[in-house]
Amino acid sequence: MTQSIKLGFAPTRRNIFSADAAIEYANLTRDKLDAMHVNYVDIKEVNDDGLLYDDAGMEKIATKFKAEKIDGLFLANENFGTEYECARLAKQLDVPVLLWGPKDEAPAADGSRLRDTQCGLFAIGKVLRRFQIPFTYLVNVDIDDPEFERGVTDFIKVCNIVKTFKNTRILQVGPRPFDFWSTMVNEGELLEKFNISLSPIPLTELVEEIHTLQASHSSEIDVTVATLKQVADVDITDKDLNMVAALKVALSHKMTEYGCNAGAIQCWTALQDEIGILPYASESLLQDEGTPVTCETDIHGVISELLVEAATMGDEKAIFADVNCRHPENPNGELLQHLGVFPFSTAKNKPSLPKSHFVFDFPGSVALQAKDGEYTLCRFDGDNGQYNLLLGNAKSCEGPYEQGTYLWLQFANLNRFETKLVYGPYIHHMAAVRADVVPVLYEACKYLGVTPDFYDPIEDDVQAYLRGDIDSIVK
Repeated sequence: MTQSIKLGFAPTRRNIFSADAAIEYANLTRDKLDAMHVNYVDIKEVNDDGLLYDDAGMEKIATKFKAEKIDGLFLANENFGTEYECARLAKQLDVPVLLWGPKDEAPAADGSRLRDTQCGLFAIGKVLRRFQIPFTYLVNVDIDDPEFERGVTDFIKVCNIVKTFKNTRILQVGPRPFDFWSTMVNEGELLEKFNISLSPIPLTELVEEIHTLQASHSSEIDVTVATLKQVADVDITDKDLNMVAALKVALSHKMTEYGCNAGAIQCWTALQDEIGILPYASESLLQDEGTPVTCETDIHGVISELLVEAATMGDEKAIFADVNCRHPENPNGELLQHLGVFPFSTAKNKPSLPKSHFVFDFPGSVALQAKDGEYTLCRFDGDNGQYNLLLGNAKSCEGPYEQGTYLWLQFANLNRFETKLVYGPYIHHMAAVRADVVPVLYEACKYLGVTPDFYDPIEDDVQAYLRGDIDSIVK
């Protein structure tokens, strides 16, 4: 799921301040972006300065950026800047916007100044608001300050979240199980509000694809069987293992056929009647390939996975689990388990494919304990026309052995987390990655039209991190 994010780089100046100084700092900014290996589209050819400052240049820049299909706009205020051209450009592009300007140098001996960059940043921010353009502000630091590199890197992650969210299409295999009223969604609203579309197919269409693959002795099944034997200790029959592999390949084919980047499946009980296995091992393989599939037709759940993985640029794979029960001894410990779909790569030790699941007497499940570490938890959900993103951190802790896939997490205050889930609009299904990506998810919400919601009182710390005041919000 790792995506290449392309920024449109638009350094700006204002005529009454030094053009030479603005050009110098624009080139220094380019050099820094190059050193960081940032993928960006430049505007050197739009005029002699290679800067944004008038309507003619703005139109050329907009045309170029649209043709290049940029994912984010970087407005670098190299002197006071031309605030209305920045806003006009951003309005045409409808992508996340990063605003920054290099710290002003000391005045000359006669007291004169060349750039007044900070003053211009205040003006640009105000006009962006007038144009109703959400933007991300990277504080007025030098190019070589660590806050600059971190701010640009985090903005690229924000762009990846937004790009993923706005280009999501989900394969829905079967309706939700009758008993799971908690996983119902408003398909029309997801499309109208967020451009998220569903591709519903009946279980029979997936089963027919499985039978076609098996009848043709598909080499993809053989490759998948070999992969399963490599990544896990297999304790199921060759026939069942072949079916696990066939299901994985069939799901992958259907996601490609319908142009989907994720899926959700009615995992029980009709599927077992048709093919005799559970889908969890097949889903775990798909998770590792970057195309998550959730159980119990949890559409909002797979959106949560896409978001939290995009926040890591695909470097970390998300686990997806039920928030299940309290730790028997640790008052702030909680079990993530049940039908959890954990990628094989997230295992602390080598996973296994047991003969049967501990709830359903069928093969096709996975048993593993997830790796230790600091986790970000995320749940996109909504009802009554309002959508939130639940966010927070927890760290792994010791706990009793559990069957299936599981992870014990310690929260700062489990009561706060539990209460959030009960009051909603959330349910007990949670996506989590072994990384601290709460700040970039929080920042992305302003571009998604989703309200960020914390289960711990950390918003001030998150904002401090985004300002560059602290290095991390994980306690």
